[in-house]
Amino acid sequence: MARSTGVLLSALADEAAFDLTAIEQFSALAAIGLEYYSLRFIDIGRGIKNVMQLSMSEIQKIRHLEDRYGLNVASIASPIGKVKLIDANDGTKNRYVPFQKYLEQDVKKACEFAHAFETKLIRGFSFYPPKGSRPEDHLEEAVDRIGRIVETCHRSDLTFGLEVEANLVGWNGDMLAEIHRRVAHPALVLVFDAANLVVQGCSEAEVYRQWTAMKPGLGWVHIKDYAKVPTRGRSRTGSHINEDSLRNFVPAGQGAGAHHKILKDLKAMLPSLSKKLERRGIPGVFLDLEPHVRGGGQFGGTSGPDGMGIALRSLCEVLDSSKVSYHLRDFDDLLAARGDRVPKKK
Repeated sequence: MARSTGVLLSALADEAAFDLTAIEQFSALAAIGLEYYSLRFIDIGRGIKNVMQLSMSEIQKIRHLEDRYGLNVASIASPIGKVKLIDANDGTKNRYVPFQKYLEQDVKKACEFAHAFETKLIRGFSFYPPKGSRPEDHLEEAVDRIGRIVETCHRSDLTFGLEVEANLVGWNGDMLAEIHRRVAHPALVLVFDAANLVVQGCSEAEVYRQWTAMKPGLGWVHIKDYAKVPTRGRSRTGSHINEDSLRNFVPAGQGAGAHHKILKDLKAMLPSLSKKLERRGIPGVFLDLEPHVRGGGQFGGTSGPDGMGIALRSLCEVLDSSKVSYHLRDFDDLLAARGDRVPKKK
């Protein structure tokens, strides 16, 4: 059930596990009080797989375990859009897939999986331009492809969330805001991530400015922070970021991600944003923990069960100071789960 005056807490579950088994992931999240998770990598007994590689029998097993641990999927944390925009040898290991094939296979599969897990949200990205080129020079092509992805999602009654991240066409808030403006589709929202801007050299003030640019298209927020990068900042043309070399991720509120200011800002947006999302069948505004406190790279990160707990407590401290309401499991939830009548509070 949506809480129009608060946020819904979630986490990329694989971050809470060392071996990425479903039981380890779900045990860790249930123990710290979460009710939602985003699905990215998981081991259901046949080795670690990305969500896009799961079989229907594996999905059924995961759904059974979700019920057992009292969890629901917030979003399919897919890698849609993390492929080359152009088939060019640019010195990276990023793969290229002909777009029509990508649309008919990967995007449609992500939509099928979203329905299988009963979520309305698919997380994705804005394509890799050739390394060393100006992202702005590839904006038109990216907008065309993202628009077609979004329409495919819309036809399945789903919403596509475009995350800000280094090295992509949508490498900052300004570019994502422009993509959102040009696509102009109700099934497209933006996913803010402060650390993904700090790692590119953005100051706290610049992170907040990028947040402001993304606010009109906001759908949900990834929560991770990064210690201040001692540079003047990334230029408009940009330089390539080696994501696998990043080592200074910290819990929310302990880096240069401007989380206190951003979440105070979000509080004022919650009533209208929640209603907007609810009209698309989304239960509320998710804050999705992706802490990376033990390290992170291009396609994921690790926090461990203790790191996820630390990250959640830090986020709750920021939310409390910002007077943003949220819910963690309590004894009443436990009584309800075991079928007991919840006693009335005196």
